[in-house]
Amino acid sequence: MNPAVCRGELTETAWERIAPLLPRTDGRGRPWRDHRQVINGVLWRLRTGTPWRDVPVRYGPWQTIYERFARWETDGTWAKLLEHVQVHQDAAGTVKWTISVAPPSPARTSMPPGPCSKDTSSTSPDRPRGPPRP
Repeated sequence: MNPAVCRGELTETAWERIAPLLPRTDGRGRPWRDHRQVINGVLWRLRTGTPWRDVPVRYGPWQTIYERFARWETDGTWAKLLEHVQVHQDAAGTVKWTISVAPPSPARTSMPPGPCSKDTSSTSPDRPRGPPRP
């Protein structure tokens, strides 16, 4: 049991729901770092938007956190966790599904180049524009 749960980390209830869905080691090679610690590191990184290298050491080496994140993205573990949580919460009636569609805009999203978008990179401020005078 985790004695102190920091803001944004998995609660005991959330951990109990997702722990059975996580990949298990097959007994070969080095044992994996604690899934909960690594997931909390991923959650911290996603919440703050900082580079992987800036994940606090309490979550383990940043390389481990990134590699687990990437591996689980590739093998579908994150998608499976999300689906499980959505189905569970929807069955409990705690999810409010909202569809948002923006109305069509009368304004054009891209405008053709106008007279002000002339390329002036070939002219310098000390050189007059136009043809040379005789």
